[in-house]
Amino acid sequence: MRPGRSQRVDYEYRRMGTCNVLLASEPLRGWRMADVTQTKTAKDWAMFTEKIASAYPNAEKIILIEDNLNTHKPASWYETFPPEKAKALMDKFELVYTPKHGSWLNMAEIELNVVSAQCLKKRIASIEEMKNMVNTWEKERNEKTKTINWQFSTADARVKLHRLYPSFQI
Repeated sequence: MRPGRSQRVDYEYRRMGTCNVLLASEPLRGWRMADVTQTKTAKDWAMFTEKIASAYPNAEKIILIEDNLNTHKPASWYETFPPEKAKALMDKFELVYTPKHGSWLNMAEIELNVVSAQCLKKRIASIEEMKNMVNTWEKERNEKTKTINWQFSTADARVKLHRLYPSFQI
């Protein structure tokens, strides 16, 4: 410091921890469900899918489009729940995986970008604060019934992702 100059302090980043945001979205209805967990384990995913199933008690089948994370698999239900419950969840869900490096095809990823832009740009001091912020965002977004106007057709996908689709020669 010199006389007449402001004190200068060097910024030092200090990590306070990490967390995981799980998000399910029903894009045409304008509804989403989010959960903040401290970890990203098979049990976290299984518990979240149980929460999704409870939101649709009368559904015969729930189509869940998701990325290829190693915990997003039926075995996770069996690691978390008794066999009867795991089987019931397995029968309730149809798991559809986005192509590798194609998570942008998953509309929940769009919602994750929105929650990041709208409320997660700053440092968050605790997981409780994070949960409160995400819960508030979820509630407000659901009240506004914000939908996703998805314009990427199957035909467009076959052109853009031709290397991922089998080609048939007749």
